[in-house]
Amino acid sequence: MAALEEEFTLSSIVLSAGPEGLLGVEQSDETDQFLVTDSGRTVILYKVSDHKPLGSWSVKQGQIITCPAVCNFQTREYIVVHDNKVLRIWNNEDVNLDKVFKATLSAEVYRILSVQGTEPLVLFKEGAVRGLEALLADPQQKIETVISDEEVIKWTKFFIVFRHPVLIFITEKHGNYFAYVQMFNSRILTKYTLLLGQDENSVIESFTASVDRKFISLMSLSSDGCIYETLIPIRPTDPENNQSLVRSLLLKAVVSGNTQNGVALTALDQDHVAVLGSPLAASKECLSVWNIKFQTLQTSKELPQGTSGQLWYYGENLFMLHGKSLTVIPYKCEVSSLAGALGKLKHGQDPGTHVMPRFVNWETPQGCGLGFQNSEQSRRILRRRKIEVSLQPEVPPSKQLLSTIMEDSEKHIEVEVRKFLALKQTPDFHTVIGDSVTGLLERCKAEPSFYPRNCLMQLIQTHVLSYSLCPDLMEIALIKKDVQLLQLCLQQFPDIPESVTCACLKTFLSIGDDSLQETDVSMESVFDYSNSVHDEKMEEQTEILQNGFNPEEDKCSNCDQELNKKSQDETKESTSCPVVPKRAALLNAILHSAYSETFLLPHLKDIPAQHITLFLKYLYFLYLKCSENATMTLPGIHPPTLNQIMDWICLLLDANFTVVVMMPEAKRLLINLYKLVKSQISVYSELNKIEVSFRELQKLNQEKNNRGLYSIEVLELF
Repeated sequence: MAALEEEFTLSSIVLSAGPEGLLGVEQSDETDQFLVTDSGRTVILYKVSDHKPLGSWSVKQGQIITCPAVCNFQTREYIVVHDNKVLRIWNNEDVNLDKVFKATLSAEVYRILSVQGTEPLVLFKEGAVRGLEALLADPQQKIETVISDEEVIKWTKFFIVFRHPVLIFITEKHGNYFAYVQMFNSRILTKYTLLLGQDENSVIESFTASVDRKFISLMSLSSDGCIYETLIPIRPTDPENNQSLVRSLLLKAVVSGNTQNGVALTALDQDHVAVLGSPLAASKECLSVWNIKFQTLQTSKELPQGTSGQLWYYGENLFMLHGKSLTVIPYKCEVSSLAGALGKLKHGQDPGTHVMPRFVNWETPQGCGLGFQNSEQSRRILRRRKIEVSLQPEVPPSKQLLSTIMEDSEKHIEVEVRKFLALKQTPDFHTVIGDSVTGLLERCKAEPSFYPRNCLMQLIQTHVLSYSLCPDLMEIALIKKDVQLLQLCLQQFPDIPESVTCACLKTFLSIGDDSLQETDVSMESVFDYSNSVHDEKMEEQTEILQNGFNPEEDKCSNCDQELNKKSQDETKESTSCPVVPKRAALLNAILHSAYSETFLLPHLKDIPAQHITLFLKYLYFLYLKCSENATMTLPGIHPPTLNQIMDWICLLLDANFTVVVMMPEAKRLLINLYKLVKSQISVYSELNKIEVSFRELQKLNQEKNNRGLYSIEVLELF
């Protein structure tokens, strides 16, 4: 349950707040210290626990700070911009900002953004973004224009997702809003148009956002007093084209639309938001905390001196201007529960109602002067209400889940699926899972932007589904190139057709290494590919013995002549994996899949020759790794077996030999495979000889029972 604790004034110093309030409050390198930038010339460093400032810095008279000061967490220095283009960097030991490092930039800065774990970013008013180090190397470098004319940046936020920086900023032009998402690991900038839906005339007054593994949840507080949510995918499906996103209503009528000093919205966690503004039933400004999961008001606090309509949240503290002083309100929140949310709402309904004590003695009557008769009457009413409630029909969780799938957002569907799977399994569990997947896939076809990947993965992991129950699932995953979902289907479904298996193989071989870096595939079947320890041993071993066969006995003089002409680097290719580990994990899922040779061969002929060559190189690499130990097995959990490796080599060559043999780059591979087959023939020849000897030993062992207690035997095997 959320609670706002007693507020306190951070400093009695009256800050120079303009008509729009402060420029910003930012986290310092210490968790208890914050940088406060006023709208004039001053930056103040505060320590919250001591309720006092630790330092203060000002620019010269006539200069004005134009964006909030931030901390560079990597160097423990502070950065600020004044007069739009002049950047200053200093630390706690500096006193005068006029004497610290200065860099004059070629374009106007909108905001400097800094978070733990990465270097600060500089966002320019024209939409371009630069890393601080690259910008300081050439301050006068040309800054490109990203946004269109008359488009103005309204809000921005900086996240770390999968250890990679992600920047989002919102722009506005003639009442239309746009979202730009910059992925810095792939240098992809994606633009989205935010569709306001039915309330096209409303004005968005405040933004906030939170992020999970798949989406950026962008929440906006509009002039109609409602909070809306827009889910922006972290990995865009079509980054080059402008895509449209529709917002959905999250909370209705949380503030009055007639607020004079503006409103503010900030996300506290995944389930709670804080709203600053005048509620509908009162004229005074309030700070309220809402539970967006259960749609309930958790707590509120009146602010009689008024605010600037600005709100900041760091750690467990909310910052705002109350009157003309900077005020801090500590915030505490427990794990959300429906009972806690509804209970808090009941206590807040009527300020005049009697509040029961937390611990009640049931031996004595409770209430304001109520006697024993009234107590008995209340018990009878309570029993009657319980009977009435029990007679009301309860909606089964399965029907509730199916209705949620057809109407709600991906985030809400994921929560409902998780709740349903946590329940005890009922007789119709298998049917509900099948209907849920069917409903999700039908909605995916009807709404191209709808793709509840996390929900589908949870449902697949129930071990209930098969390909025949939901054939559209892998088809949609192939269209989306969702290799993680395809890998899971290959591992879980026992009845995948050979055509679909080959389609998955095409996707696994064609997807780029950069795209694989961002995926989260299962790596159970992949062992350590680092060959630094084994390279030297492998070279010595292949000179002496290779799977029971001495290469010196190979009579293919032409092959040896070809191989001897290759450089030493090329000879090491066979001991280094030709694919990245994540692609290897995907290919291992193909090796484990069931198939019929008759139906698989025609589809293997459709795979491009260069992909066939890459797959053959990987299979040859696995064979060499199997040959390193006497057990002829690979390390790791569920690795491919030697039989699977050899079967797939034969399948690929049977289907594509005439194509592969004409490729110059495959010549060395085919020679290696030829020697592999020849070594296998030699091994099996030797095994046949040993088999004869073992048969003779077995005969002697059977005759042993007919002999006495003591005997001397001389066995001549050769």
